[in-house]
Amino acid sequence: MIFHPLHLATRTARLTALALAAVVLTGCQGITGSQQIAQVRVIDASPDAPNLDIYQNSPSQTSPGALYNIGFGTVSSYMAVPTGAYTHSAFNAGTQQQLAQVRGTFANGIEYTVLAGNIAANLQMTVLRDQSVPASAGQTALRFLGQATHSGPVDIYLLPPGFSLAGAAPFATGVSFGSNTGYINAPSGTYSIVAFPTGLAPTAALPTYTGSQVNYPATSVRTILLLDQPPAGLQTITASDFDPATS
Repeated sequence: MIFHPLHLATRTARLTALALAAVVLTGCQGITGSQQIAQVRVIDASPDAPNLDIYQNSPSQTSPGALYNIGFGTVSSYMAVPTGAYTHSAFNAGTQQQLAQVRGTFANGIEYTVLAGNIAANLQMTVLRDQSVPASAGQTALRFLGQATHSGPVDIYLLPPGFSLAGAAPFATGVSFGSNTGYINAPSGTYSIVAFPTGLAPTAALPTYTGSQVNYPATSVRTILLLDQPPAGLQTITASDFDPATS
């Protein structure tokens, strides 16, 4: 059976995931080798929210782990934080207007994503645990997060170069807003991500989204977000959860 890999490139207007420089936490400057550390990143998936300031615990310019003026499609670097419970808050950038917050407990050696999504009027923040260990040999692990507020549920196909979708089985089904497929292994290789309305065979409908060809190396781990493409389309961005060491 042929898997049709989901590529996280936008069909017409690809979002560039901003690689924010790793933020040096004020409280982490004295971290010793014995201190327990988690890794946390932030993703902004809200299609119409203003740019955001994200604070960890304290909404001030001295807040450890703060990120400023981030916009739609931003994927920050992982930031090291001491283990424990934290409240992350999203503010309208440059103001004291709080839009959402979430509380999470971060464990030693684990990676997490703090996700800000949904429309501005109902901004939601979620804490997700990420896969920080490699996928199995010869495999890549893909997780799809539905954060598109306008499109209906879709089935996702991974399409290798030179193959058609005729008779292909979807890689993930019924991915809608708020969906989290969890990590699913696929053979490593090059794929295009193609999405169709759920339940419709590829031969019976036009795709909702078609991405460009992307290579997924063996043992790599990726999170792919389905986002709104104004005015009513679908696009994707990808976040790297784990990359194999390069020679």
